[in-house]
Amino acid sequence: QVQLVESGGGLVQAGGSLRLSCAASGHTFSTYTMGWFRQAPGKEREFVAAIRWSGGSTAYADSVKGRFTISRDNAKNTVYLQMNSLKPEDTAVYYCAADRLMVLRTIPQSYDYWGQGTQVTVSS
Repeated sequence: QVQLVESGGGLVQAGGSLRLSCAASGHTFSTYTMGWFRQAPGKEREFVAAIRWSGGSTAYADSVKGRFTISRDNAKNTVYLQMNSLKPEDTAVYYCAADRLMVLRTIPQSYDYWGQGTQVTVSS
């Protein structure tokens, strides 16, 4: 069982930066693929980024490629999402998720555990 708690959301102006953190409990965290998803009001939950257990493989949605960076620290049981050059369309609730399989997957239904989400609001 893995429990996930996100933090770091907030209000930022367009062009600004935020770093989200996701703290995980559970001794098997280091073997899980970790992902970030987001959901804006009235929209489906969408993939943002994912990272394999070793940190050597990552995947990004086209909409965030070059602006967002996912990383993890297995010693701290934490995964991060560094978000730069933020745009108003990045406004959403951001969720951290854990996938027991050691593959990079972009479909929300593939992930086994979810955090409660953290709000990111980008003003124009």
